[in-house]
Amino acid sequence: MAADALPAIGVRLPPGLDPHGVFRSLFAAYPDALLVVGHDGSIVLANPAAAALLDYGVDELVGLPVDALVPDAIRPRHAAYRRAYADSPRARPMGTQMDLLARRRDGSEVMVEIALSPLQDHGLPYVVAAIRGIGAYPRVRQALQRARYSEQVAQFGRLAVDARDPQLLVEQAPRVAAEALEIESAVLLLLEPGRHELRVAAGVGLLPDEPLGSRLSAVAGTALGRALHEGVAPPVAGWGSVHAVPLAGRDQALGVLLLRARAPERFGSDERRFLDLLGSLLATSLQRAHSEEALNHSQRLESVGQLTGGIAHDFNNLLTVISGNLQVLEELPALAGDVFGQQLVGAAARASRRGAELTGKLLTFSRRQVLQPAAIDVEILLESLADMLRRTLDQRIRISVEAEPGCPQVLADPAQLESALLNVAINARDAMPEGGALEFCCRTLPAAELPIELTAGGSAAPERYVEIAVADSGVGMPEHVKERAFEPFFTTKEAGRGTGLGLATVYGFARQSRGAVLIDSAPGAGTTVRLVLPEVPGSGEPAPLETAPRAQLPAGLHVLLVEDDAEVRQVVQRFLAGFGCRVTECASGEDALAALAPGAGIDVLLSDIALGAGLRGTELAEKARERMPGLPVLLMSGYSSALLDAPPGWPLLRKPYTRTELARALARVIAAR
Repeated sequence: MAADALPAIGVRLPPGLDPHGVFRSLFAAYPDALLVVGHDGSIVLANPAAAALLDYGVDELVGLPVDALVPDAIRPRHAAYRRAYADSPRARPMGTQMDLLARRRDGSEVMVEIALSPLQDHGLPYVVAAIRGIGAYPRVRQALQRARYSEQVAQFGRLAVDARDPQLLVEQAPRVAAEALEIESAVLLLLEPGRHELRVAAGVGLLPDEPLGSRLSAVAGTALGRALHEGVAPPVAGWGSVHAVPLAGRDQALGVLLLRARAPERFGSDERRFLDLLGSLLATSLQRAHSEEALNHSQRLESVGQLTGGIAHDFNNLLTVISGNLQVLEELPALAGDVFGQQLVGAAARASRRGAELTGKLLTFSRRQVLQPAAIDVEILLESLADMLRRTLDQRIRISVEAEPGCPQVLADPAQLESALLNVAINARDAMPEGGALEFCCRTLPAAELPIELTAGGSAAPERYVEIAVADSGVGMPEHVKERAFEPFFTTKEAGRGTGLGLATVYGFARQSRGAVLIDSAPGAGTTVRLVLPEVPGSGEPAPLETAPRAQLPAGLHVLLVEDDAEVRQVVQRFLAGFGCRVTECASGEDALAALAPGAGIDVLLSDIALGAGLRGTELAEKARERMPGLPVLLMSGYSSALLDAPPGWPLLRKPYTRTELARALARVIAAR
């Protein structure tokens, strides 16, 4: 620009001022970037602010085509716009609501506003471009920052929807937080099943005392405990800002996301809002994964339970034939004086009883055993069990009982509950070959800690539960063992030392009792088995024990026997004949109904429940009662009466049974007539 052209712009200067010096000073000191562009699009002058904004030297900008400062994507459109503007120049102020970008020397882009001032009206063939980097505005910077946070949350949300493996989200969450906030450290800690420790699951900028996979105490009152439950971040020396985001799902803690920055006051309201959204997405995804895992595990066990229940039912029929014939053999005159023969029969009978015990455990796992629930004082039961175990277990095992004051009674079968706790205690003993500690605890379980399968129980589910925990200081279980602990026949013990049905029966008993069982364990950290059972509504008292009636049957009792298995039917007929009964045998429910004709003189109906493709035993019993009100009915099966839809209160005799058990059951139903 020629020096003598300055007066042409019509600016009056005070006397004595050098116009050239004034305009040079104004041009150099102006805070916005100024470029003077010629008609051919090349830069004629540039001030220091332009050099700083665009990352060029002032001399480097002079002579540079202005198109070089336009992003590649819009350069062709900009060249056409510049030619059209040169043909009809006009002033254009800043703030026209156009989103404009300038290209810096390193290829990066900066958001700008541009004002154009043509000098043609003053006789100069130039255009002055005033450029302002709007990213420097506090409000704009905040808006851009919020937009970046929103985009990061949206991307993580899409990942949470699409990803089926929660581990991917666990690994990504700290990285996303650290990159979005431009901070040095982000650590994700997840609560372990025992709910007393946090595991370092993933992180960026981990501290030396928190390596990946390490476990840190999170009990109430500790720094991490407060972070987990109250959102109070533990201070760390050398860090200017710390922040904690608790992760909660369905009213229970899942973990905590810890953020650290060297700069002070780094977590403002926008940052906290971003982290809360990120934490909410992560917690929802983790809860979904936990729920799906629990559901899949429950479905797997349910499928195995159906299979084992069916096997046990068929096996019980075989055992009924075997044990029944052995009982008949024992009393044959031909064997009365044969010592060796009696020994063989006795050995076979003992094996048959062990087989019956085995199928009983299978039925317990598959929730098909007959339960007799009663109100149980848990503290009394645990004290009694502990006394017995102190006398029988290794003396190096210290046994203690801790009961919550006023712990309510539970509703369960007393014998089955004691058997379940005994199974757990025996497993604990085997896990402590050198001795250790075995602790029994009971407490009312808060709703927030209920297992998933109980919280989804619906309106018919009990309102309150009691937890009975059995904790040992043994070797603990690795994760792959813990996942299979409830599977029938799965065992890590040496051959001959266990059937693998101990915890399986505990699982079946808990589920059939409308409760649940959980395992907390880790290698070297011992094992805690938590049995959750429904509380007795109100203040119920333990039910009195029922005394068995004397097995005395009326002479000439006429029994209608209904059994579709011919060999089982033959064994039962022999038992009944031995009692002095008259027997009418039927292989189906339809045949039995025909036998119940008027004048048949039937005194009692003895029927299996599963009768092939025809009438079920329960249906036969109902029709028989309609024809002969008050007719004594005794049903037989290896299944639970509840599972088989037998009406409440109908007597059920479980297979296999002895002659004495059959006689007592028949005497009971006849006496109740």
